[in-house]
Amino acid sequence: MRHQKLKRKLGVKSQHRRALLRNLVKSLIQRKRIRTTLARAKEASAFADSMVTIAKKGDLHAHRLLVSKLACKESAKVLMAEIAPLFKDRKGGYTRVLRMVNRPGDNSKMALLEFTEIVEAPKKDTKKKAKKDSKKSDVKSASESVKTETPKTKKAVKSDAETKNADAPDAKESEKRGGFLGSLRKFLKGDE
Repeated sequence: MRHQKLKRKLGVKSQHRRALLRNLVKSLIQRKRIRTTLARAKEASAFADSMVTIAKKGDLHAHRLLVSKLACKESAKVLMAEIAPLFKDRKGGYTRVLRMVNRPGDNSKMALLEFTEIVEAPKKDTKKKAKKDSKKSDVKSASESVKTETPKTKKAVKSDAETKNADAPDAKESEKRGGFLGSLRKFLKGDE
């Protein structure tokens, strides 16, 4: 009998549930905000609040407890150094659960779990932004060069068309390289 056991089972065994909550809280500490199902978010919120309460003590014993409960030294260090000082005057309610639209695949209720104090989210990959910015600048420079050029003759138009065709094999190669989707394209086109 499970009288007075108020926690959600989440449809998994106890060891799996413990590992699931541990991983959710580690992700929350690293990313400062996570998206998961509503039931998991509520359980992870309670677990994260207890971890912040332990981290607020700030001594060696608290650090060891965090490492044992989270199974991650880096997460425990970040929790004690960055997150716990934000909540030194607060006695609870360190996280919040915000409901989101249902998941399209199975229509399960989704939620956003985040810390209540404003915590800077880690910066996203700058390489991707640099690539996007360079592509935008290439497009802008190309559009500016088109505006400044004089009207073209038919020969000039043909040479532009030929250069576009010369770039076309590069586009096909990029389609063929595309990992799983590229191999799927090859299969559907009959290239293999």
